[in-house]
Amino acid sequence: MEQKKPTAYRYLMNPVSITGILLALTATILIVAFLVLEASSGLDNAYIGIFVYFAFPAMLILGLILIPAGSWRARKKYRSDPEAGIPPLPRLDFNDPNKLRLAIFFILASVVFFLIVGIAAVKGYEFTESTTFCGELCHVPMEPELTAWKNSPHAKVKCVECHVGPGAEWYVKAKISGLRQLWVMLNRSWPTPIQTPIENLRPARSTCEHCHWPEKFYAGRQKIFYHYAPNEDNTPREIDMLIKIGGTPKTPNAMGIHWHIGREVNYIAGDKKRLTIPYVAVKGADGKITEYMDPAKPLSRDQIAKSEQRLMDCIDCHNKPTHIYHSPGEEMDRHFASNTIDRSIPYLKKVAVNLLEKPYRTSEEAVAAIEAGINDYYAKNYPDVVRTQGPALTRAIGEIKGIYKRNYFPRMKVSWNTYPNHIGHFYTPGCFRCHDGKHKSPEGKVISKDCTICHTMLGQIQENVPKGKPVTEFVHPVDIGDELNNTNCSECHSAGGQDVAGGGNEQ
Repeated sequence: MEQKKPTAYRYLMNPVSITGILLALTATILIVAFLVLEASSGLDNAYIGIFVYFAFPAMLILGLILIPAGSWRARKKYRSDPEAGIPPLPRLDFNDPNKLRLAIFFILASVVFFLIVGIAAVKGYEFTESTTFCGELCHVPMEPELTAWKNSPHAKVKCVECHVGPGAEWYVKAKISGLRQLWVMLNRSWPTPIQTPIENLRPARSTCEHCHWPEKFYAGRQKIFYHYAPNEDNTPREIDMLIKIGGTPKTPNAMGIHWHIGREVNYIAGDKKRLTIPYVAVKGADGKITEYMDPAKPLSRDQIAKSEQRLMDCIDCHNKPTHIYHSPGEEMDRHFASNTIDRSIPYLKKVAVNLLEKPYRTSEEAVAAIEAGINDYYAKNYPDVVRTQGPALTRAIGEIKGIYKRNYFPRMKVSWNTYPNHIGHFYTPGCFRCHDGKHKSPEGKVISKDCTICHTMLGQIQENVPKGKPVTEFVHPVDIGDELNNTNCSECHSAGGQDVAGGGNEQ
């Protein structure tokens, strides 16, 4: 009697194919369910995204590979029987109703498969370009950067717009770099803190200038800096200043601060963080290059030839445009100025800064110590404040704990002053890295330290400045004599602790 050939259905009834069918169906249901949930609820979670756009599609593809693999294995087993008469390759005869139905099912299933995988691929690409992916997936190591980004002027600008920018070349470079970072995450071998500056960062002219149009920078900007003294009255101090931003910086006659990107300026850094710059080379409008060197750290011609010269761009001054951490003094000044903390609470700035600057092992320990420290201080020294201004003091404590959470991250060994900020010259050398009055050319030209090059004082309100007196030069809160001109601000203020005025870290 002739043996009946097995049907396609029998080929599928094997452990490998059944496993594939279950994997594919489960993955399809999960992908569709989560996509619908995301679209309807706006759910945006890094870990869910990893499953929806990577794990589940991989599971679907694996299942679809197992189904034919198991079927082919079963067919090969049946074909080993010589009496079965099974040909080496399947015959496609659409006159056979079973094979026609199977072909139609295969075509429809393929359409659904490509539709689901295609949507997942597009959404997966969008997901890898999102701030959720960049900031929340690597929760511990990226917590400081994500927190700072959320409170920065660029909070609505995605990470990739600055760290990758447009174009396939840098996209590919970023993804290759991401593989190395993924390995670091899997091995939990990230550095604490993460080191800066970032190596091989895309030039700012290819990223920043997509939004910031240098040719349209205006010539000056008036800015009032609000400070408060660390005394009983938290006395207001104001500095009214005209900042000479500079116009048309990409023309040979550029002037003001943005002159630096109007000309070709190259420099050699003396350390990884670029806090010291012993060598500067400036290309003039006539093409002549003038070299300036710090006489305290002179470089030989051989060292200059072998050292990496960096072309100055936006990031050399604006090195923290998004991941900005503020000192306790700055934060307290902002809260006083915006009335989110009641300035009438005596000595609040001094008490808050002292508590914020203490070392803590964890954030939880810090916020508990800050709350207890403030409550204990006022209960002991100002019981009337606790009785009459209790709600205001409670709100202040909440805001001060928020200051800590935004600027201190014990797990990553990051605090507000871990990463130097080259804008200005208060906490780090900043402008004075070059403008120190010492860098000199062989012809005797000196890079000036004259403050009026970059800004002009319009006025100042302070305890030691008579009311209504015109102020053309900065007046320090305490008379420090010639040290004001001979010492950089950062030499006293870099630690962010107590200043010469008796508490706090602001002027």
